[in-house]
Amino acid sequence: MRSGILALVAGLLTLRFLPVLPPFWLLALLPIVGLMLLPFRSYPIALFLFGFTWACVSAQWALDDRLAPSLDARTLWLQGRVVGLPEVSDGVVRFELEQTVSRRGVLPERLRLSWYGGPALHAGETWRLAVRLKRPHGLVNPQAFDYEAWLLAQRIGATGTVKTGELIYPASGAGAWRDRLRQHLLATPAHGRAGALAALVLGDGAGLSTADWQVLQATGTVHLMVISGQHIGLLATLLYGLVAGLARLGLWPRRWPWLPCACVLALTGALAYGALTGFEVPVQRACVMVALVLLWRWRFRHLGVGLPVLLALLAVLLLEPLVSLQPGFWLSFGAVMLLILIFSGRLGAWPWWGTLLRAQWAMAIGLLPLLLALGLPVSASGPLANLVAVPVVGLLVVPVALLGTLLLPLPGVGAALLGVAGWLLDWLFGLLAQLALWMPAWLPSALPFWAWLLVALGALVLLLPAALPVRSLGVLMLMPLLFTAQSRPEHGRAEVWMLDVGQGLAVLVRTQKHEVLYDAGPRFGEFDTGERVVLPSLRALDVRGLDLLLLSHADSDHAGGAVAIKRGLPVGRVISGEPYKLARSLQAQVCAAESWQWDGVHFSTWQWVDAVNGNQASCVLRIEASGERLWLTGDIDSQAERALLNSGLAMPAHWLLAPHHGSRSSSSAALLAKVKPFAVLISRGAHNAFAHPHAEVMTRYQAIAAQPYDTARHGAVRIRLGAFEPAQGLRDYARFWQEK
Repeated sequence: MRSGILALVAGLLTLRFLPVLPPFWLLALLPIVGLMLLPFRSYPIALFLFGFTWACVSAQWALDDRLAPSLDARTLWLQGRVVGLPEVSDGVVRFELEQTVSRRGVLPERLRLSWYGGPALHAGETWRLAVRLKRPHGLVNPQAFDYEAWLLAQRIGATGTVKTGELIYPASGAGAWRDRLRQHLLATPAHGRAGALAALVLGDGAGLSTADWQVLQATGTVHLMVISGQHIGLLATLLYGLVAGLARLGLWPRRWPWLPCACVLALTGALAYGALTGFEVPVQRACVMVALVLLWRWRFRHLGVGLPVLLALLAVLLLEPLVSLQPGFWLSFGAVMLLILIFSGRLGAWPWWGTLLRAQWAMAIGLLPLLLALGLPVSASGPLANLVAVPVVGLLVVPVALLGTLLLPLPGVGAALLGVAGWLLDWLFGLLAQLALWMPAWLPSALPFWAWLLVALGALVLLLPAALPVRSLGVLMLMPLLFTAQSRPEHGRAEVWMLDVGQGLAVLVRTQKHEVLYDAGPRFGEFDTGERVVLPSLRALDVRGLDLLLLSHADSDHAGGAVAIKRGLPVGRVISGEPYKLARSLQAQVCAAESWQWDGVHFSTWQWVDAVNGNQASCVLRIEASGERLWLTGDIDSQAERALLNSGLAMPAHWLLAPHHGSRSSSSAALLAKVKPFAVLISRGAHNAFAHPHAEVMTRYQAIAAQPYDTARHGAVRIRLGAFEPAQGLRDYARFWQEK
């Protein structure tokens, strides 16, 4: 039985690693092959094929439900119903729409929309909206959140920006009730932690600030504020323990068998909590697991503890195969399996404090390989933070908050209980903030597969019983974390990464022993690509410090992420075309005409001294490695380009960064005639509001046969300068969910 379940699960999980989905004819053939194998007792292979086929078919349905290419970037009127709880941040309302209809064509089942300066929206309302729709698209970098995978896993077929709209029908249904309850919770003083209470009671994290999320991530406690299996499981455990405790004390009615009553009450509480939080995918996963564990406890304990977990894993994947695209799926089931490994089959009873310590030890060591594989930060303070935070949130805050919510109709009682829960959360966040300052999160460099495999084996060895003599070898097997470094460019060559930061710019240049970052990515309100995209990518590329941070000028799309970069990495020197407009903490110096050499690679800077605006004042960087030359041009316009041509610098180059993202006012014919690039680099956001790159500019590049490398189409682009090779875009490494 277990082998069949494992084979079916393996087939379902294979979807996560596919570069492309199989063609329809093959998906139709595979189940037939599986049925033919059943008479030959090859049922594990048959079940693997069944699972694989179902996962691929489900994924293809989701891909087919994406916005039609003919409607991409078009504005049209549509009507739909708001689902979930809308979020408001920096004056932007973000929400999801279902049951969408339009006269202009068939729309996806679910849309994710943003309304800048929009009115207050409520779950359950029906709106008629003018929306500029876009097919799912995200940034693709060496290390960053995979937005396209997340959208597909949520079965969101398009995103868009609302231009205007009108309310058709007021809020109704369960969603409207949850929205009203959220307003009550947010109106509760709760020592300033009403947003955290809404996150715990309703699964709505919009009330948590960016600083709160940073503290949670640094201390490895994000899972406490995101409704997951832990919250559902703890509530079910408390309800089960209440009945079991009454039965042990002789206070439970004898005519009612306590065990089935405890299981039914625990499952009812878990389902009610799940309904309160909106039954998102992680909550569905948790409820399925709780149901199977309770069924096992009631009737099937003789089958062993691992079977209900396997059945829960199978049920979750059968219901939603795309869940394997989400990191939370791997971490939640990984945590459960680690706890089973630690606590099953051990001799003797442990004290409660020993149980907590061993659980945190298991999580810290056992989840390390998963965190590395998923590219997530590793919290050094996580074990200590969770040792305190898990019992506080699970045993105190959540029960008190749920009870306070239930008693809100009673004047003063519910609000008082929510105030107690808020006070506990305020104290906890203060403690976590101190831990985050003491031991910030660590994002290690991407490891080669052999090093990752060694670390994973080392973690497994460390989790074995202490009596085994090989256990000490686990520490040695973790050494690749500290001593494995990525290969560096040879002397006289450079590695160049144009990162995918949307409508902005960030270019990393690495020589054998030095690193330069040209621009730091944009910042839009609270979304700082320097912190969210550039910094994680630099760490994944094994950049441990910058010799030079060169900010072409002070515009937010070029320098917005600079403060976060300097805060996260040692920076030797900062120069800019507009140093006086940058934050004082950067201590930026004026861009001057300089030339230097690092590891056989030549660098030169230039700035137009007669510039009259920030774009013209961009600090330009020329790089030459083994005779191959690259120009990084910031946002200079045609006038600044003319001054550059008259500067006397050697102009012909193999690579040219399109000035000003390909704006019509740049990339003049005179510049292209002098530089004669073989390839042009374009950093821009897909469907950006400026229509970059302009059609006339692209026509000029086509006239000189310059090969374009566009972040919106290729993702982050890597160049081995000095090797005279074509560039590589990360979108060239196929993933079935990514747009090409």
